[in-house]
Amino acid sequence: MSTGIIFLHYTDLLYERRLSSALTGSDAASDPAVLGEMPEWDLGDLYKSPNSEEFKADLERARQDAETFQSTYQGKLEALTDNDEGGNALGHAVQAFEKLQDLLGRIASFAGLLYAADTSDPECAKFYGDVQEALTAIGTQLLFFPLELNGLEQAVLDKCCQAETLKRYKPWLDDLRKAKPYQLDEQLEKLFHEKSITGRGAWNRLFNETMTALRFDVDGEELSIEPTLNCFLQHDENKRRQASEALANVFNDNLRLFTLVTNTLAKDKEISDRWRGYKDVAESRHLDNRVEAEVVEALVEAVRDAYPRISHRYYALKASWFGKDQLDHWDRNAPLPEEPSQTIGWLTARQTVLSAYERFSPEMARIAENFFDKKWIDAPVRDGKSPGAFSHPTVPSAHPYILLNYQGKPRDVMTLAHELGHGVHQVLANEQGPLLAPTPLTLAETASVFGEMLTFKALLGEAKEPGERKALLASKVEDMINTVVRQIAFYSFERKIHQARREGELTGEQIGQLWLDVQAESLGPAIRLAGGYETYWCYIPHFIHSPFYVYAYAFGECLVNSLYAVYEKAEQGFAEKYLEMLRAGGSKHHKELLQPFGLDASEPGFWSMGLAVIERLIDELEEMTIS
Repeated sequence: MSTGIIFLHYTDLLYERRLSSALTGSDAASDPAVLGEMPEWDLGDLYKSPNSEEFKADLERARQDAETFQSTYQGKLEALTDNDEGGNALGHAVQAFEKLQDLLGRIASFAGLLYAADTSDPECAKFYGDVQEALTAIGTQLLFFPLELNGLEQAVLDKCCQAETLKRYKPWLDDLRKAKPYQLDEQLEKLFHEKSITGRGAWNRLFNETMTALRFDVDGEELSIEPTLNCFLQHDENKRRQASEALANVFNDNLRLFTLVTNTLAKDKEISDRWRGYKDVAESRHLDNRVEAEVVEALVEAVRDAYPRISHRYYALKASWFGKDQLDHWDRNAPLPEEPSQTIGWLTARQTVLSAYERFSPEMARIAENFFDKKWIDAPVRDGKSPGAFSHPTVPSAHPYILLNYQGKPRDVMTLAHELGHGVHQVLANEQGPLLAPTPLTLAETASVFGEMLTFKALLGEAKEPGERKALLASKVEDMINTVVRQIAFYSFERKIHQARREGELTGEQIGQLWLDVQAESLGPAIRLAGGYETYWCYIPHFIHSPFYVYAYAFGECLVNSLYAVYEKAEQGFAEKYLEMLRAGGSKHHKELLQPFGLDASEPGFWSMGLAVIERLIDELEEMTIS
């Protein structure tokens, strides 16, 4: 992780969420009678309640087990390796550490999910904060372990990894070793760890609770952030404009707060990076993602080079459909003029996604069905509920949970397919255990985007009318642009912010200008960035919770485009190989995982292959327009 020590940051995973609803606008509120009954998750598989005896007992057990682990192993790892049984002895230590990680992750996940379900509830917020403090204290006792593991000689560790109890953990130990140059001494690590709850963690919480509490006046109606963003997908252009103005007004009123949060967290990261020795502002994220900086830069350059051929070209085409030379920014994701307004009920959405999964792999569909049948999904929109969508893996001894804000639009169906892709991946990877199950973000987005592609292809195959096919193609192209072009623009924006912050604090106006610069470059001349848009950086949660996360979406989209092309040409066995890739979790590097499919993300032309898929879809839309 970015701390320089590999720990399982379960609560951070809450914010590695689906961006399309948070960034493109989600979906307009619909009549519950039309949507049908939707599930709310049952967290009882973790704990019955915050006051349950089981929860209290587990928290106390975690404290005691951490103390026992510390007293048993601190300062003694080198001695464990002094004899022929050193590998097995060290393996038992790693197993005990892993067991503790599962227990701590279960506790953290429960508190985090309760909080996400209603961030406005003071009791949930207090419980979440108290649990974070308790886990931080417990985690401090465990900091010595990865530090001492990295203190062992490489030859000694290599010999130990030949032992049966330890050799399965070699990928985890190898990743831990990569963090060694950025580790600090134990006392400093403890300080960083303990201060995180009053530092980065506190600012994250302030952002969450502030954003949830904001209300936006749209045509006389007070809306929260989610339904306000939803207005961008309505047919009524006036409604879209009013929503845009409401967002701009409220963001401007709160600009000082969001500017302070951004400056503080950027400086906090700079301090941590400087002490640890990271040279580049995104270097810690690349380490977390187990991806080489050169691979990321090749992706960024390929996407930026494709801006004119993809986003600039598509938005010019879309403007022509609206009879305009330019579209205002609030019209960027508007439905096509001839596209019928539709509300897709929950049962229809469920059947659509499960059928697409079933055609690809019955096993994949069976796993996904559990999320519906066993109440692992929280779907309805509620006041205070965390916006957007995510799939939280929790821990291997339990199962993932999915949060949605489902409101019946076609993009909601794709979001459901996306998050179920994550969920299936997380269930399969759980076989690896707590230390090896977590997947780097770049590969974690592969399964989710692949799930979307399966669903899109199924819907496209069922489209009978040219207008229906055009609407589906346009929607998919827009999703791809939002996943590739927009995320690389966001990555460029973050780099500019963090680099500029090293020279001093930034004003809200300076941040806004950097935002406008990268948006204008990526969206092109067919999108008019009207007044107020300069504040839209304020509400992007990834900038706050997971700096430089965003390129993982582009990585996953381009990778899946190439992967799906292999699938379409494959005769048999692709689904089995694909599920094996998901089962690997974090136990293999991206190069090793993609090798069975004949793909290599480090190859110069790899990203162009994925981008060409988007270009071909735009070609088809242009041909439909001409004809």
